Amino acid sequence: MSDPAAAAEPFPRQSARTRRFTAGAPRLFTVSPDGGRVLFVRSTHGTDVVGRLWEVDTSTGGEQLVADPTALHPGTEELSPAERARRERMREGNAGIVGYSVDDSFATAVFALSGGLYAVDLDPVGAVRALDVPGPVIDPTIAPDGKHVAYVSGTSLRVCRLDGSADRVIAEPEHALETCGLADFAAAEELERQRGFWWSPVSDAVLVERVDASPVQEWWIADPVHPEQAPRPHRYPSAGTSNALLSLELVALDGVVAPVAWDRDEHEYLVDVVWQKGLDALVVVATRDQRSHAVLALDAATGATRLVDEVVDDTFLSPSAGAIRWSPDGDVLSLRPDRASDTYRLRLGDTWLTPAGLQVSSIVSSDAHGVLATVCPTPTSRSVVRVGWDGAIAWVTPEDGVNLAVSSGGTDVVVRRDLSTTEVRFEVRTASATHVVVTHAERPVVTPVVTLLEAGERALRTAVLFPTWHVPGSRRLPVLLSPYGGPHASPEVLESLTAYGVSQWFADQGFAVIVSDGRGTPGRGPAWDRAVHRDLATPPLDDQVDALHAVAERFPDDLDLSRVAIRGWSFGGYLSALAVLRRPDVFHAAVAGAPVTDWRLYDTAYTERYLGDPRTDPAPYDECSLPALAGGLRRPLLVIHGLTDDNVVVAHSLRLSAALTVAGRPHQVLPLSGVTHMTPQEEVAENKLLLELDFLRRSLESPRA
Repeated sequence: MSDPAAAAEPFPRQSARTRRFTAGAPRLFTVSPDGGRVLFVRSTHGTDVVGRLWEVDTSTGGEQLVADPTALHPGTEELSPAERARRERMREGNAGIVGYSVDDSFATAVFALSGGLYAVDLDPVGAVRALDVPGPVIDPTIAPDGKHVAYVSGTSLRVCRLDGSADRVIAEPEHALETCGLADFAAAEELERQRGFWWSPVSDAVLVERVDASPVQEWWIADPVHPEQAPRPHRYPSAGTSNALLSLELVALDGVVAPVAWDRDEHEYLVDVVWQKGLDALVVVATRDQRSHAVLALDAATGATRLVDEVVDDTFLSPSAGAIRWSPDGDVLSLRPDRASDTYRLRLGDTWLTPAGLQVSSIVSSDAHGVLATVCPTPTSRSVVRVGWDGAIAWVTPEDGVNLAVSSGGTDVVVRRDLSTTEVRFEVRTASATHVVVTHAERPVVTPVVTLLEAGERALRTAVLFPTWHVPGSRRLPVLLSPYGGPHASPEVLESLTAYGVSQWFADQGFAVIVSDGRGTPGRGPAWDRAVHRDLATPPLDDQVDALHAVAERFPDDLDLSRVAIRGWSFGGYLSALAVLRRPDVFHAAVAGAPVTDWRLYDTAYTERYLGDPRTDPAPYDECSLPALAGGLRRPLLVIHGLTDDNVVVAHSLRLSAALTVAGRPHQVLPLSGVTHMTPQEEVAENKLLLELDFLRRSLESPRA
């Protein structure tokens, strides 16, 4: 039950002003090589979004402030357009210190703040010093030996000494549409790679990505509410159009440049770069259809590459950051699908390292002792294990709940969420002690009461939430489905109360809320993920319908199937609009937030992975897109979209609205001025929920036949 005293403030307001309860929570943990210290970022209270850099002494648990942005740069933070775009790709809505870099000896940290470059000594903690370098500074990264810093300024990659001296350009673009050192759009948005340059382990060279966006079509992003502002150009590679041309070059600090060779016509995507001490850099590249990842070892002396491994699949491969690296013995360690056992497994050379049936979701790190990996004991839980090079498995965290961890030098930092509390627990664990890292995040004014079940013949992982005041069997409630439902993103149904705050708030307004993860959502193996290949519409929608009917069978006296609504954002918005267009017999109203409505308008890397290339086979795009279904709308539909969204551009919603208008079908459109694919603005985030609630209540009072 919710705390009546705390409930004086409505949940939508609290969620908005706390940035969905992330403000004040520790994050971005890094453990020193000896395990004696931990760096992390945290703001001062539950509505403060300005991240400060902190250090924990793991022997005592004592915390020390390392850097306070408010003392370094008072006033409003200034971000360059390139940094704003980078943060949008990262879904980073906070301010202050939002990232940092540490050298191998854990002696110095560097970070960017409002376009400036700052450094601070860590052993012992000293005063923060500003480095006088050309800005605005993006993604500063200290060399492993701590003597130089590389960073992007404008569209060039620069290097300076740790005191700011000897600053110089080491890679500059050849024309206005080229960048050096920044990740390309496809990598940052869809391939889990945010970095565009990498230091050599011995600190004598930098591997630099060049991105030539000239082949990419030019779109324009405007906010019609401000006609005095010029639209900004945006190079967006929509499905079936040209990608950026990518290349790598190895730039030595003495100025020698070696281009990196690979078949860029065959492998358009640069998926990852991993450069470990004493070993060749590994460069992972992918074909455009993403059925093959080639693993190349780079000769740092010549720039030549050689093929050392290849991961292939007959449908598609999903990227995972850091999923391929060297073992200490020089074998290739990879996370890949084992289709024979329907399991994502770690593979060492030609041998499977982890057992069939244990789904591995990511590699966190590796060292001489083994691999730290995130696994899915069940589709609704996430845990962390340490896998020895002999295949022995030790559990770092419990098997239930949702757990994250980083580790070094015998120290583990564990972040735990579970179904017992809305509090997130942050712990630093050594062999001799466990210390709790303080969190200033607010506790939600609602405490979800969740029933988890396996729905239907496909055992769909499903969460059901009723109003906290509801007496079972006393009345049939209108039903609200709240899915994401798309592939590759994090599942919605997890063993964590923090996942259900919005759902419980809607439930407390008088709904039975159902959240269900259908085919395509991670955690259940390769076959489950690939069930959406060539069809992003039918399997996800069928699974929502099946989950609804299974829950109704479980709670026959509590659900009113004559009043069923669905709401969602991004892919969830697409799925919501699809639901009322395809299945008006089941769904009586929908709220579609930032929906993809025409898959030809979405980007190459994501869309072609699942639907193929529309230039050679347009059928999946025709069958999965929404405007052609507009004439069949018989139910209330509210479409919400940010006008400055550069990921799912507002043209998606406008095209659907235009088709509905031509078909004479009533609908509502809520444009959000100045809003991107994120909704960090407090008033917008709060009132969007309230407007959704008002629409749903009105729409379900007397559903149209």
